[in-house]
Amino acid sequence: MLARIWSAAIVGIDAVKVGVEVDISGGLPGMVVVGLPDTAVQESRERTKAALKNAGFPFPMRKIVVNLTPADLRKEGPSFDLPISMGVLAAAEQVKTDSLEDLLFLGEVSLDGSLRPVAGVLAIAAAAKRLGMRGIVVPANNAREAAVVPGLAVYGFAHLSEVADFLNNPTGYAPIHLDGLAELAKAQPNTLDLRDVKGQAQARRALEIAAAGGHNLVFVGPPGSGKTMLARRLPSILPALSFDEALEVTQIHSVAGLLKDKGSLITHRPFRSPHHSASGPSLVGGGSIPRPGEISLAHRGILFLDELTEFKRDVLEFLRQPLEDGYVTITRTRQSVEFPAQFTLVASTNPCPCGYYGDPVQPCTCSPRGREQYWARLSGPLMDRIDLQVVVGRLKPEEMTRVAEGEPSETVRQRVEMARDRAHHRFAADPTLQCNADMQSRHLRAWCPLDSTTQTLMETAVRKLGLSARATDRILKVARTIADLEGADHLQAQHVAEAIQYRTIDRMQ
Repeated sequence: MLARIWSAAIVGIDAVKVGVEVDISGGLPGMVVVGLPDTAVQESRERTKAALKNAGFPFPMRKIVVNLTPADLRKEGPSFDLPISMGVLAAAEQVKTDSLEDLLFLGEVSLDGSLRPVAGVLAIAAAAKRLGMRGIVVPANNAREAAVVPGLAVYGFAHLSEVADFLNNPTGYAPIHLDGLAELAKAQPNTLDLRDVKGQAQARRALEIAAAGGHNLVFVGPPGSGKTMLARRLPSILPALSFDEALEVTQIHSVAGLLKDKGSLITHRPFRSPHHSASGPSLVGGGSIPRPGEISLAHRGILFLDELTEFKRDVLEFLRQPLEDGYVTITRTRQSVEFPAQFTLVASTNPCPCGYYGDPVQPCTCSPRGREQYWARLSGPLMDRIDLQVVVGRLKPEEMTRVAEGEPSETVRQRVEMARDRAHHRFAADPTLQCNADMQSRHLRAWCPLDSTTQTLMETAVRKLGLSARATDRILKVARTIADLEGADHLQAQHVAEAIQYRTIDRMQ
């Protein structure tokens, strides 16, 4: 007998519907899987045999052919264990087939018949809803993740015998329901707060501007000045994720396999901090079958590169195109996939190899040639894409010992949200724009006109600092954010002047 069950395969951060066809016929006993399966799918034959036997089902001692369609799409991972197992039972007439056409199955099967969680469930659930499927059957530990998708019946089971009983008696089981908005509302507040930061008024101001406009930021200063402490508190002043953004972020993390047994919905903006030994593919994504890298896992959030100048120069160059475009395209022989990468880059670095160039207390021991080679690790095109370049100086003794707390994150976040609301109102006609950092040249002409005084100021800065056209545009974007924080409708000279003074590295060079 022939049976067909629906499953899905991950392509990028989306999913493609896959048919699992099982035919049982006469011939020498054996089981073969065709349709471009990888090693994990081929091994499903042995897992299926042992799991069905240990779950109490007689395994058909006949010729079994499993075909995964479409045949030209590579199938990988253990998520096809469950549909293959149910396909064998359906073809052997051990379960009813009435519900198979409008349900999608996926899950890994252990040898004792229990179901284990798999990656990419949210992406597959979203695809099932888009394709008009009535519901999805997943391991119990993946059920809350899939239930985030509204309007889709989600059934979570812990064992093969439960799935078989569900197919024979579908009315005896109720789907799992989950309120995504309620999950967002239950998000715990960030434990890191700006009130812990002593002094550093300019750096705190730069953090606020970066949060309000989505601008890239780098802190330059000696060891112990608080660069990392400041950067790690940026998420505490960012606006909360909307439900659509949370779904988008959760889907990326699901495809990357980071949500197994870890709940249903990501409720905080991502903060990714890879070590400086990271490779280029680990940052942008890759593999024979492409998977998202750190920049995609930081989508809608923060990518923090501590000790920026310790990263290999060729690795940092991987960031140039994603910083400009907001996505990254990974091309392989068999396929090309696109991953979203709209993140805010935050970095920190010392001003020289010893770390004390320009410090008023500790003398620098580096030679001019050594400092030049140190900064040569950062290319001009990359620094062009960093809007805010801020020197974080050594704290004064009275700042280190004082008890008074700084301004709390909650107060700063309220100003950030007000500035973003002004920007969203301005972007009403172009929903592709999320913040001021996303503006293009045509938007700057419309929303950042300069009067004669401000234009003269910009021309002087371009001439003296040798700024590129890209750096000039980014100064205007920062100035637009500063104006939004002040509630101003038009750019003024003081907004542009403050934005110019954040080009610290340009002035140093």
